[in-house]
Amino acid sequence: MTRVPRRIAVAVCLSLLAACATNPATGRRQVMLVSEAQEIEMGREADREVATSIGLYPDEGVQGYVAGLGRALSAGTERPSLPWSFHVVDDAAVNAFALPGGFVYVTRGIMTHLDTEAELASVVGHEIGHVTARHTASQITKSQLATLGLVAGMIVRPELARFGDLAQAGMSLLFLKFDRNAERQADDLGLRYMSRQGYDARRMVEVFSLLDRVGQASGEGRLPAWLSTHPAPEDRAQRIQAAIQAQHLAGTKDDVRGYLRHVDGMVFGDNPREGFFEGTAFFHPDLRFQIAFPRGWKTQNQKQAVGAISPSEDAIVVVTLAPGTSAEQAANEFLRQQGIQPAGAERARIHGLPAVTAVFEAVAGDTPIAGRVAFVEYEGKAYRLLGYTPSQRWSAYDRLFADALGSFTPLTDRRYLDVQPRRVKVVEVTAPMTVEELARRYGATVPASVIALINHAPAGGMLAAGQPAKVVVGGRLPGEVAR
Repeated sequence: MTRVPRRIAVAVCLSLLAACATNPATGRRQVMLVSEAQEIEMGREADREVATSIGLYPDEGVQGYVAGLGRALSAGTERPSLPWSFHVVDDAAVNAFALPGGFVYVTRGIMTHLDTEAELASVVGHEIGHVTARHTASQITKSQLATLGLVAGMIVRPELARFGDLAQAGMSLLFLKFDRNAERQADDLGLRYMSRQGYDARRMVEVFSLLDRVGQASGEGRLPAWLSTHPAPEDRAQRIQAAIQAQHLAGTKDDVRGYLRHVDGMVFGDNPREGFFEGTAFFHPDLRFQIAFPRGWKTQNQKQAVGAISPSEDAIVVVTLAPGTSAEQAANEFLRQQGIQPAGAERARIHGLPAVTAVFEAVAGDTPIAGRVAFVEYEGKAYRLLGYTPSQRWSAYDRLFADALGSFTPLTDRRYLDVQPRRVKVVEVTAPMTVEELARRYGATVPASVIALINHAPAGGMLAAGQPAKVVVGGRLPGEVAR
């Protein structure tokens, strides 16, 4: 029995020797079980998911601007031949992320908080650094090595086999959190790449200060905020400042006004056209429907779904688009799935709309569940309204499910149909004024503290005459009181 693990160990050691190479970006030798071709394929697959689940910001000018900046930075890296792509995702969160193989993203949220092209270059350069240093591939390699060790352990101790699936649990490429050393490497590489293009490296220090302030402020988005996927700035600003001085970096490229031209008019915060809540009532102006979720439940709106979860987190109601346009066809496809046991399916009308409703039972993992589902035809689309809970809790939630699903109705109130998002407006400061005065003068629809944050100004601080500044205007929701 002991010979098998030894053979495995020898085979693993030989494969590790073959997979050990020097990373051209970091200059360090790495054990890498993921090939460059595999990195690219993983990145492409996840890139499709980003476009579908998060969505790209619908402005060709902004997309072209960021792509051009990214291409210039990536051309000066140690891996210029990767199929680099750079996109702005349509999300309010202040964040940026990269996928293996050269797929880099910044959110519109972070763009509205940056002030200059050099700051954007520092953010994009940092994410490029994660790719050139192969940080995701390194994380996957570590996971594979741990799995190899676990496989060997199973041979010696079969009782370990039940933990095998856990060792190979799926890893989220989008929100993978790197360790502090990897983040420092990405900082150093980002500094290298932006400096090679002549950018003012001091702007990276300014970005760290901004992100620290953002981390202390409240805000929500579909993506996690920067500090959820990056370590807190802490000593990173000091490290970069020391590196700038030690390397005598003297780049001056900054382009404040050119950058702000691309931010002018950008959507700020969550876009109510894609749906918004009043309490637990949900309104979707673009799709022209509304629905009332149970009171007191925690709600969430995402690109492809909107839903609510019970306070005790043992029941959920979720609305999504179903394939096709026919409620009956969508219901048949859903109820015919393996493991679904339907009961009482019937044609119905929900607020005058053709529908098919049913109750069902199924098993999720080891837990029997019971649910109620409705498929509704509306304006050339089929909607799936689904509520479910563990079977033992069915009697407590069935009425709530029925009420929620039955509340789906066309949205006709112009106050809700006509809402517009808040947008950034770039203005010229005509005379010295405080942030509060700027907000009042231009009718800002966010607090002055937010105006201070996006202008990198202290709360109550003064703005100089002649400088460009950002305000946020428009986007008031029905019943919202003017500030």
